[in-house]
Amino acid sequence: MSIVKLNNQGVKNATAFGSISSLGSMTFIKKLTASASSTLSFVDGADSVVLDDTYKEYFITFNNIHPATDGAFFKFNLSTDTGSNYNVTKTSTMFNTQHGENGSSGVLGYEAGYDLAQSTDDQPLVAGGGIGNGSDESLSGYLHLFNPSSTTFVKHFIGSTNMYNNYDYCMTQYLAGYGNTTSAIDAIIFRFNSGNIDAGDICLYGIA
Repeated sequence: MSIVKLNNQGVKNATAFGSISSLGSMTFIKKLTASASSTLSFVDGADSVVLDDTYKEYFITFNNIHPATDGAFFKFNLSTDTGSNYNVTKTSTMFNTQHGENGSSGVLGYEAGYDLAQSTDDQPLVAGGGIGNGSDESLSGYLHLFNPSSTTFVKHFIGSTNMYNNYDYCMTQYLAGYGNTTSAIDAIIFRFNSGNIDAGDICLYGIA
């Protein structure tokens, strides 16, 4: 990778910069569009999905995920048997920031009720009162999954979501954790704790 050249000058006086290359590229793999869907999932080898050692990292985006049920919690889980079971043991941590439309004081806090400790339960991607199901309410964000095909290490994930919740608050969640397995992860599922995914897109990308 090229190093930035400053021509022996301070940054403000620099006249040329070298190129930055070989940082890896993102490749679009698959988009899932919800329509009263009970679940949405990416399964390696199904419907042109790649979730194997082709890429060391996978990036998943959520765009305007809308629940059929008010106050629903958006969650995910992992599989090591191409989706026959979504029950990988996970440990995680989560905190959130929030601010109300009424100008109420902003809050930054740890979300003890939404983290996991060696649990096979679905991992929440939201906290607080859940996502509102009003016509203009939804969730967007991302989830980053690292080296899911490794048979040596646990499977780390990091994510963040922003939602318009059912209390008219802007809430942003930050999540990190790992699937405590050395088996390869080959499928991931998304669903609400209650009701269908009424609308929204989930996109999967591979990072070289």
